[in-house]
This record gives sequence, C-alpha cells and structure tokens, in this order.
Amino acid sequence: MADLGTVWMGLPLRSPIVLAASPLSKAPQDVRRAVAAGAGAVVMHSLFEEQVVDEQMAAHRFIDMRRDADAEARSVLPDADMSALDGDAYVFALEHLRQQVDVPIIASLNGTTAGGWVRFADMLAQAGADALELNLYDIATDPDEDAAQVEARQLALVEAVVRAVPIPVCVKLSPFYTALPAFVLKLAGLGVSGVTVFNRLYQPVPDIDALEVRRELMLSTPADLPLRLQALALLSPLLARSAGGGQVVELACSGGVHSGRDAAAAVVCGAQVVQLASTLLEKGPDHVAAVLAQLDAWLDEKGYASVAEARGVLDLSRTPDPHAWYRLNYMQLLEGWQPSIQRRQCDG
Repeated sequence: MADLGTVWMGLPLRSPIVLAASPLSKAPQDVRRAVAAGAGAVVMHSLFEEQVVDEQMAAHRFIDMRRDADAEARSVLPDADMSALDGDAYVFALEHLRQQVDVPIIASLNGTTAGGWVRFADMLAQAGADALELNLYDIATDPDEDAAQVEARQLALVEAVVRAVPIPVCVKLSPFYTALPAFVLKLAGLGVSGVTVFNRLYQPVPDIDALEVRRELMLSTPADLPLRLQALALLSPLLARSAGGGQVVELACSGGVHSGRDAAAAVVCGAQVVQLASTLLEKGPDHVAAVLAQLDAWLDEKGYASVAEARGVLDLSRTPDPHAWYRLNYMQLLEGWQPSIQRRQCDG
C-alpha cells in the first residue's frame, strides 16, 4: 500500500481526500463516517455573513413589533442580547465537531463586508478552527467597477483576514479571473497558505413556462474536472517557485472528483488534496474508502510509493508536452477531428 499522507496548509493529513463544505459537513454523523472511511480533513459548511445578518434583523423585527403591544412598561423589561445570533450556532457546531473527529477542521467563511470577513474569521480562529477557507464568491454586477478594482478589493479583504488570524488561510477561487496565475501569485505574496480551485457558482435557471427564476442545486460531474486540472497544472510550478521566498502555498482541487482516478489526475497536476462533495452526496460519506482504494491501486500500478512522488508529474514544468496545456492543443484537437470516425466509435 502506498503512503497516502500529505500536507495541506502546513497541516499533516492522513490522506489527500478532504470532505468539502457541503450539507454532509453540517451533519456530525456524516462527518464521522467520512473520517472513518479515510478522509484526511473536513471543511465545514460555510458561514454566510448575510445569513447571520438576516437572522439578527428578523429577531430585531420580532422584538420591536411587540415593544408597544405589551402592558408592561419597557423600562422594567431586560435588554435583549442579540449576541447569540452573531454566528454562535456555527461556533457551537465547530466546537462540537472537534470533539467528534481527530482530523483538522477547516472553517469555511463567505463574507460580504470587510468588517464581517475579519470579525468572523477572528471568531472562528478563537473557536479552535485549524484553518480558514475564504470563499471569494463575488459576482461583478457594477458596470463602474472593472476587473482590476474587483481584484484589488478582494486582495484587500484577504490581506486583512491573513493579518487578523494566527491560523492558516486558504482562498477558494472561481474560474472567472482574466489572469488567474497573476492573481494567485498576489495571494501568495499576502501570506495565504492555500488556494482551492474552483468554487462552483450556483447559477439561477430561468423557467420559461412559469416565467420565473429558480434556484437549483446541480451536483458536479467528472466533466467539471478538466477546468480544474488545467488550473492546477499552470499554478503548481508557479507556486513552487514562489515558495523560495518562504511562504508555501498548497493547492486543493474542488469540483469534478468522483473517483480515485479523478483524484490521481488532480494529484499529478499538482494538487495536495482533493475535496469531495457531490459524489459523497450521491453515494454516501463511506464512499471515501472506495476513492482512496482506487487511488492506492493507481499509485501501485504506476510504481509510486507515495502520493508525494506522483504530485505534479504532469504540471506545466514537468509534463513531456507543455503545449498540451496551451491554446496549441485546441488547434490540434480541431485539426484532428474526424466526424465519421467519431460516429463509428459511438455506434460501436
């Protein structure tokens, strides 16, 4: 059996399989099953700043609604303490989860304001999170704010969080950056410990019969993986070189990993860990064991004694054909397309 141990954000893990932020990581019994099956770490479900604010506002509205409806004078009633709605439920879940499993627990934060990012990050660090994953879930809708301004605002937020907390910080990115390598190098310069590619933006779906917009959760498929693999292959050698300055930034793959062979593909492109959610929602948290068994079998088949030996062997700096990751590959694919052969293969 190969050595499946790895390191992510400086945290030693027993395996490269990480339970991603999802409904599963919200249920302690599912987390325990995933860890028992071999998961090396857990990313908790996300704490959304706007959800906390909505809960606070709803409570205030409820209290204010009755201010002048009761016979008792307000002066004799105790002041309402709203601090219990300030993310306390998430902190309780974090503290409870730490008692349930013996692997690193990464808190997931999705903020909307600069103050909120820092305040909640500090709260989660104090609650005992081993690391933070920041979701830069940002939809650009303001026509007066260009890409450079969006990125500058995001970098300022990340810098504020990194300075505010004593634990490792990972940034989970969307795939929609114009120059992803340059942005990631800027993150590395701010002191982040990890980068996750990619966040999945759950896009609304128009219902043309009801003439309304619906929110639907679509699970990932292996078809989502190639976009992540290309990003990993491009970023892996860049971050390895940037580590010469002292800060090591390690890569995580999220989205499209459904099997051990998918995990192997992410590893050879440079991933330290792979995050699983959709396949575990479909097959249950025990499926982690099957993914690890498939990964171990692939490592043995290729003669690798460990995950570390296989990591990055096909990234941009080490692949036998670097042009395969570039636009040239697109041109060759188009030139090599033979519809009749493709049809015969499909029919066969």
